[in-house]
Amino acid sequence: MTDALRWGILATGGIAHQFTGDLVKNGFTVQAVGSRSQASADAFAAEFGIPNAHPSYESLVADPEVDIIYVSTPHPFHAANAALALNAGKHVLVEKPITVNAAEARTLVALAESKNLLLLEAMWTRFLPHMARIREILAAGSLGDVHSLIADHTQDLPDDPNHRINSLPLGGGALLDLGIYPVSFASALFGKPASILASATFKDTGVDAQIATIFRYPGGQIASLLSASDTKGPNTASILGTEGRIDIDEVWYSPTSFRVFNASNEIVESYETPAFAGRGMHFQATEAERLVAAGLITSDLLTVTESVQIMATLDEIRAQIGLVYPGE
Repeated sequence: MTDALRWGILATGGIAHQFTGDLVKNGFTVQAVGSRSQASADAFAAEFGIPNAHPSYESLVADPEVDIIYVSTPHPFHAANAALALNAGKHVLVEKPITVNAAEARTLVALAESKNLLLLEAMWTRFLPHMARIREILAAGSLGDVHSLIADHTQDLPDDPNHRINSLPLGGGALLDLGIYPVSFASALFGKPASILASATFKDTGVDAQIATIFRYPGGQIASLLSASDTKGPNTASILGTEGRIDIDEVWYSPTSFRVFNASNEIVESYETPAFAGRGMHFQATEAERLVAAGLITSDLLTVTESVQIMATLDEIRAQIGLVYPGE
C-alpha cells in the first residue's frame, strides 16, 4: 500500500488528544473518530478537523474510509477494543501497555496474525530519534560490554481517588501507567529477565503508588528501575558499559538529549533531538504506516512477541507485590 493510511481514533481522552494533535501537525490523514457519545465524537472531530464522527466504537471500526485504528482507552479495555478493530479488518496501534496481562496479549496477537493485520503497541519511546541514535551507539560497541540500566519514571500525579490513575478497575497505579516505560526500555536493551525482584507501596484505593524492580539477565546484566505516581524524580536513565556510559536527560522516555562518556569520564558525544512539530507521538505512526506499506504485521523495533514478553514480566511483578485487577 503506497497511499497514506486513513486513521481512526478510538476514544477521545487525553492521550487521544495528544496523539491526534501530533498526527495533524505532521500531515497524517485522520479520517474518523469514535466515542461512546455523538457529542464527544463531534467535539473531538471539530477540534482536529476530522471528517467522520461516530457515536460508538462499533461504528468507527465499521467505517469503510478507515484503514487503521488507534486504541486509546484505559488499559483494561485495550484487548476488547483492539480485537473489535481487528475483527473489522483494521490494522491496530494500541496504547501501552498492549493489554493488562500476558494472556490477553497472546490472544490479541493470535487474532492479528490470523487476520494478517498489523498490531503494534504504542510505546512511542521506541520510535523516537534519540533512541534510534542510542541503538546505533550500542550496535557499534562504543560502550564495550553493557552491564547495567538505571531508569526512573516518577511523577507527582493527582491523589483524587476518582482519578483514573488511582482506580483499580481502570488499571490505575504506577506500574502499568509509568513502570511500563523503564520495563520496556530494559527489554529493548537486555531481553527477557532471568530473575525479577519487585517491591511496592500502595494507595488506599488499592493501586500501587511506588514500584521498584531489579532485573537480572542471563548474560549477567542488571536493570534497576523505579516508578512512582506520588513523587516526582529526575526521570533520567543511564546505560552503563565497561568502556563508557550514556546519560539520558530528563525526560528520558520523550524526545530529549543525552551524552556519551568514555571510560575516562570524558564526553565523546552530545546528542540533541532535532526540532519537529508536536511532542513526538507521530514517529510511531510513521512506523505503523511503513509496516503496512511493506506488507508487515509486526515491527522489528517492538515485535508483538516482545510486547507479550513485557506483559509477562509485568505479570510477574504484580504477582510478587500482590496486585490484581478486577476481573482477572
